[in-house]
Amino acid sequence: MTSHAQRALDALKASATQRAAAHSDMTRIVVQVGHCSAAVGADQVAKALASQVPDSSYIVTTGCDGACYYAPRVVVTSPDGARSTFGGVKTEHVGRILGSSGLPTQYESADPYVGQHRIVLDGCGEIDPTSLDEYLLADGYSGLASALAKPQEKVIDEVKASGLRGRGGAYFPAGMKWESARKFPSPDRYLVVNCEEGEPGIFKDRHLMEGMPHRIIEGALIAAYAAGVHSIYIYINAEADLSTERMKQAVDQAARAGIIGEDVLGSGYNVSVTLRRGAGGYVCGEETTLLNTMEGDRREPRLRPPFPTEAGLFGRPTVINNAETLASVPVIMAHGAAPFAETGSEKATGTKVISLSGALERPGVVEVPMGTTLREIVFGLGGGIIGGKAIAGVAVGGPSSGILPDSMLETAIAPGMLHESGVMLGAGGVIALDENVDVLEAVRSLAKYNADESCGKCTPCREGTPRMVDALDRLLSGAGSPGDLDELRGLAEVVGAASLCGLGQAAGGPINSALHFFGDELAALAKG
Repeated sequence: MTSHAQRALDALKASATQRAAAHSDMTRIVVQVGHCSAAVGADQVAKALASQVPDSSYIVTTGCDGACYYAPRVVVTSPDGARSTFGGVKTEHVGRILGSSGLPTQYESADPYVGQHRIVLDGCGEIDPTSLDEYLLADGYSGLASALAKPQEKVIDEVKASGLRGRGGAYFPAGMKWESARKFPSPDRYLVVNCEEGEPGIFKDRHLMEGMPHRIIEGALIAAYAAGVHSIYIYINAEADLSTERMKQAVDQAARAGIIGEDVLGSGYNVSVTLRRGAGGYVCGEETTLLNTMEGDRREPRLRPPFPTEAGLFGRPTVINNAETLASVPVIMAHGAAPFAETGSEKATGTKVISLSGALERPGVVEVPMGTTLREIVFGLGGGIIGGKAIAGVAVGGPSSGILPDSMLETAIAPGMLHESGVMLGAGGVIALDENVDVLEAVRSLAKYNADESCGKCTPCREGTPRMVDALDRLLSGAGSPGDLDELRGLAEVVGAASLCGLGQAAGGPINSALHFFGDELAALAKG
């Protein structure tokens, strides 16, 4: 029997199909504009195309598909389905594109999708993020309709069966978090979508917000329904203006269509969605610090327990999920847990979106199954080091993790710790360092970032992180001693054990990885 939600969704899709028919005999010209491509002129390319487009064509602005090295990217699809892709486009190329005379570019033959398994990123760079119609016609909100037709506990069971873990860095099972908040007695509960993403080398959530905002919203609605939540807050980095703009447009569209608000899709479920901007700073990505800033307090972590699922926002049970986590949920609910559970590895199911940067031929955002090796990511998808240079190491997981040498490239990505040295996958940043980079200087940069971003609440973190930088400075300047190595070991242990939040607890990560993998170099410096 068809549910009320499914019937309401079918009606929305039917209307979207009618409106889409107006463009069926026209050429579609897609310009990918994201925070990455805008930096190399994508906005200007889009304006130039719009000013010259013939009546037989129409322009669509999408987010970036992740092939940032290919930007600005333009995709032309004729009514018969023939498709031409152009990369590295400049405004002076627009006439040739519209004239279909071809446009040879540096990356014309590159296929950004080879080697990927796209679930979360599926449709990014193709679907108009400002069009609810296009998302609906790409099977959008089918997962929500499916969820609304089931009891809440059945939705939680399905997500549990998929094996989905949080993708923000902690990798806590998503279904268990929802269940915990739902079972805790309270008149009100909240869900917060963590889109802060303030650490260097991580930019995958911005790609999702700019390219597939409705997928994040759909996942948040499913999670809220399952956890018994009626108020959703989407917390977006203070500097992510384009992300905020597209998320707001998507929320407004969903509200007008009856997907957000009273009686969602005729199901009887009520929910509100509110956007909040971050307070600035790396530490705001820590979930209890995030809650403090939402309540108007200082950006510093809270003591735990109680955990947010017991007493979070305004003292009520609160689910906090990362944007990528929630973007995985719609496909699970639309197609069942099995396909997601069968993707990945024994340690972790599903896929991981990786932010690729550094000295790579093809930097950008990629999505791969859990269990993919760093070598496949860096050399297969990233194209290897620019100019064929040797690789000195790979910084994985941001400033709270560490650096792996080239001998560790066969390491497979997985939740939590990738190596006994303490290097973690974290939120999925991978920064390649070439032979011209002094790895120990890179370690120093990571340590300095942690020291600068400490909120100052915990004495061990406040005092210990700058002392680690001072010890590294002495060693790197030639004024170090074996005592500095002992101090680094001790500080990394104490700061990690005695800090309240993840920043301090992992601040010794770069130090520990350096001591483990580059200990000989440090020892040589300690001897002068």
